[in-house]
Amino acid sequence: MSSANLSRDETARRAASITLREVRVELDLAGAPERARTGFSTTTTLTFDATEAETWLDFIGESVDRVTVDGEEREVRWDGARILLDGLGGSHVVRVEGVAAYSRSGEGMHRFHDPVDGETYLYTQYEPADSRRVMACFEQPDLKASYTFRVVAPAGWHVLSNQSPAHVTPGIGVQTVEFAPTLPISSFITSVAAGPYARIDGEWSRDDQSISLGVLCRASLAEHLEADEILEVTRQGLDFFSDAFAYPYPWGKYDQIFVPEYNLGAMENPGLVTFTEAYINRGAATDAQRGARANTILHEMAHMWFGDLVTMRWWDDLWLKESFADYMGTHAAAAATRFTDAWARFANSRKTWAYRQDQLPTTHPIVADIPDLEAAKLNFDGITYAKGASVLKQLVAFVGEDAFFEGARRYFAAHAFGNTTLDDLLDELEAASGQPLREWSQSWLETSGVSALWLEEDAEGRRVLVQDSGDIAPRPHRLRVGLYDLVDGGLALRERIELTVERERTDVEIPDADLVLLNDDDLTYAKVRLDERSLDTVAASLSTVSDELARGLIWSSLWNATRDGELSATRYLDIVRAHAPAEPNVALLSATLLNAAFAITHYVVDDERAEQRRSWVDSTWAALQGADPGSDAQLSWARAFATASAFDGSRADDVRAILGGDAPQGLPIDADLRWLLLTALATTGHADAEQIAAERASDDTAAGRTAEIRALASRPDASTRAAAWEAAWNDLSLSNDHLDATIAGFRAGGRRDLIAGFDAQYFERIRGVWAERSIELAQRLVLGLFPATDSTDAVDAWLEQNADAPGALRRLVIESRDDLARDLRVRAAQPSIS
Repeated sequence: MSSANLSRDETARRAASITLREVRVELDLAGAPERARTGFSTTTTLTFDATEAETWLDFIGESVDRVTVDGEEREVRWDGARILLDGLGGSHVVRVEGVAAYSRSGEGMHRFHDPVDGETYLYTQYEPADSRRVMACFEQPDLKASYTFRVVAPAGWHVLSNQSPAHVTPGIGVQTVEFAPTLPISSFITSVAAGPYARIDGEWSRDDQSISLGVLCRASLAEHLEADEILEVTRQGLDFFSDAFAYPYPWGKYDQIFVPEYNLGAMENPGLVTFTEAYINRGAATDAQRGARANTILHEMAHMWFGDLVTMRWWDDLWLKESFADYMGTHAAAAATRFTDAWARFANSRKTWAYRQDQLPTTHPIVADIPDLEAAKLNFDGITYAKGASVLKQLVAFVGEDAFFEGARRYFAAHAFGNTTLDDLLDELEAASGQPLREWSQSWLETSGVSALWLEEDAEGRRVLVQDSGDIAPRPHRLRVGLYDLVDGGLALRERIELTVERERTDVEIPDADLVLLNDDDLTYAKVRLDERSLDTVAASLSTVSDELARGLIWSSLWNATRDGELSATRYLDIVRAHAPAEPNVALLSATLLNAAFAITHYVVDDERAEQRRSWVDSTWAALQGADPGSDAQLSWARAFATASAFDGSRADDVRAILGGDAPQGLPIDADLRWLLLTALATTGHADAEQIAAERASDDTAAGRTAEIRALASRPDASTRAAAWEAAWNDLSLSNDHLDATIAGFRAGGRRDLIAGFDAQYFERIRGVWAERSIELAQRLVLGLFPATDSTDAVDAWLEQNADAPGALRRLVIESRDDLARDLRVRAAQPSIS
């Protein structure tokens, strides 16, 4: 369906010829509980002005049954993605009647049947271009309009959209809900949800403004919904952003709904924000998990201004909303909630995503070149989010916080309900700060790659701060250098020195210290290297650093050096074993445990991997025994132990003992942890299908059924893995979550001996699956099943032979090839590094 991939150039031409005024969408969802019903009727009425005779509407569904223009019947000319219209000129009312399809992939109108109570739940997810799976529309962000939704649904259901209901008409077994018109918004942030959701109500008031709040989830999860904390963070965020942006929340109400089988963390639909159910904890949860949820709540709230009120013109300026929301979410969490460690979490985990993405051959500037929708889909990445947020933190250091927020306020006032580009933002920031920012923008927003910073001594013994920016000119960095001394057995901060670095080599006056930490306070975006003395110091004393942001930066520096082959994987693992058990910040601990497991699988040399896996299982077990009962650390180590036990079965008896009730004191053994432990046993051949079925019987929920799929596919025999392989590619009934579980089972335990025989098939299948499946599901297959071969020969041959493959597919393969090449390169370097 080539016409589904809209290009920037053609949508710009369409925007120049169309002025969209109003859109009315009528959906009949009354038959949604009937599983045999694959689609629903949809009618869209669009009022617009046209200056050209021809244009098209976007729609992907089961059928287009009728098209009228100004009440006149027109021939239906629809190729599966575009409805062609002609004879235009002046003002028109176009009505399109059709049938849209219910989704199992999280694209468009997703339908979910809850196995706990048999109830049906619906929600929409559109970004970047799936509103056309529900309604006929102009699928591009710069054609905004007022939307009115009218929804027929079963009686008794909650029916929600961006605005509050204006009229509710009861019928026999059904209800018709018509919502108030929205303010002008883009199609991709319109939203509908319907089902017997559980709802908790609240309110936020400020001056003469009163906003109704709602928190919703499936009824079977309601007992686990921490609505009070969610509402508290929501109120704190509305207070913070109302002051920071000096523009009242404009969308009338604020509902937040947690939905099943969701592809994203959350989506900023104004008035109806959608979140993944992963933010609802069925059992025990760490404070880091709650902090991550608070950050996401505030990220989406920032979008009410950055993205919804003012929207990028096209997806090359996607960063205008995502970078700002990532920065603002973290800033607001640290400033306005109890999660004051938000910047430490950002430095240690969020920026790791950015550093990895920015070192791929497909890296791109924050302001990217996005020629079409497929490219846009892949640019929801670590550059657009985490690097952009990091660079905004550097911008705040550059112009000052007051000027930064004043620029934001001017931006909203000047462009409310409109669409913008980079220049529009820079104009307002320059006016507020009085500083020229075009050169800064060129250095930071319009170039790609990550700089590395380290200290050297020149021939005369003077200290030099070196900036390696690769092929681009050195960037300007405003940063702080922390000097730490060993005092009474612990590392203590002596002072912080502020520097501006603009050249490749800068002479600096930095005194000696046991630990010299470049970029202390994390003001800039750069990988920092520790000098040898500092490395020896943190290897011995990392856990004695009292400041959690400083520890986060040190953990990040160690991990980047390991990924780059400058610090040996075994030395990194030794530091983790020595200091992670004493790490008091559970977010830093959790990220470090994930990195350690990754290092064993990817960076430890083959001959030492089994020994390191055994040692890591023992280390996680020992730390679990030593953790304080009932603490977040205890839960984190239990999860790490379960994950490690899938790669080494030497402690299978201990895993079985925990499942049998002999758990460390204070450790909550909830359903999710039980599945982690049981799947580890299954992966190492210590649990069979009967045991897995028994576990599912005791947890017959959506999460339990997904976990069962993964556990069954994880069993270590060739026929099981072959069945998982075939199901992943060929079973079209698998939902997005079930596909992920099948892929995870196929890859479980790093058992290349069981799956290497499928490598050639992978390269034979990926073009076909890209053409036949939605981009969401195809992407999961292409990334999830990429083979961890011993060389890049097979992927290199595919790339050479498929130069004409779709650009988005080639990007995924190129990125996976680069990850593989890094693994091979870092493993090969291990004998020569320390």
